[in-house]
Amino acid sequence: MDKVIAIVNQKGGVGKTTTAVNLGASLALARKKVLLIDLDPQANATSGLGFNKRDYEFNIYHAFIGRKKLKDIILETEIKSLHLIPSHIALIGVEVELVDMQNKESVLKKLIADVRKKYDYILIDCPPSLGILTINALVAANSVIVPVQCEYYAMEGLAHLLNTVRLVRKLYNPSLWVRGLLLTMHDKRNNLSRQVVGEVKKHFSDEVFKTLIPRNVRLSEAPSYGRPVVTYSRSSSGSHGYLSLAREVIENDG
Repeated sequence: MDKVIAIVNQKGGVGKTTTAVNLGASLALARKKVLLIDLDPQANATSGLGFNKRDYEFNIYHAFIGRKKLKDIILETEIKSLHLIPSHIALIGVEVELVDMQNKESVLKKLIADVRKKYDYILIDCPPSLGILTINALVAANSVIVPVQCEYYAMEGLAHLLNTVRLVRKLYNPSLWVRGLLLTMHDKRNNLSRQVVGEVKKHFSDEVFKTLIPRNVRLSEAPSYGRPVVTYSRSSSGSHGYLSLAREVIENDG
């Protein structure tokens, strides 16, 4: 059965795109067929997999406005079973263009319907906001992964985000569930990191992944080379973290 996972947090800089790219690559290395949809106008997941706007003519924006189907804009990556739907800065205009459309929150769900059976996992990298693009992702998804940075303001906004998930579940998507909160940028030598882990587990014990994603230089370097860390530096702690997360995701689905 296909699984559509929205990777979402309205805060920026929490490791959302890093998670989308590296979880996608790790699942693909585990012989799963994976489609990563870059739904962020910043297109960082697209560039993080080695593509720039000169490499493709059409992107997710053209699908949203009805010019293209998803199957016509899929890009192959260096990992055979990992495919990408690229993004573009033009996507920022979608909110305005959809304002008068009926069922505008379900556009992505309808687009995905044509390709979802071809993949084991479809990951959606959401923008750092709770606007119409993120709502589309939540309506299209089966489940949600929320990256949470191990820093002082980690809990800020989490309640609002989870309330949005509950509201989308009530209004549009009754099967939506929180797959897990993922603690990122963890430094085991840092007291603050340990405190954040304790606080998040205290408040959301049943919804926190066992895997901790470490703060890691190779993980930070990999996007500048247009590669996921699991192919850029397979032996690094960042790579081990996302390979562990992929195993946890697959095991939880078993």
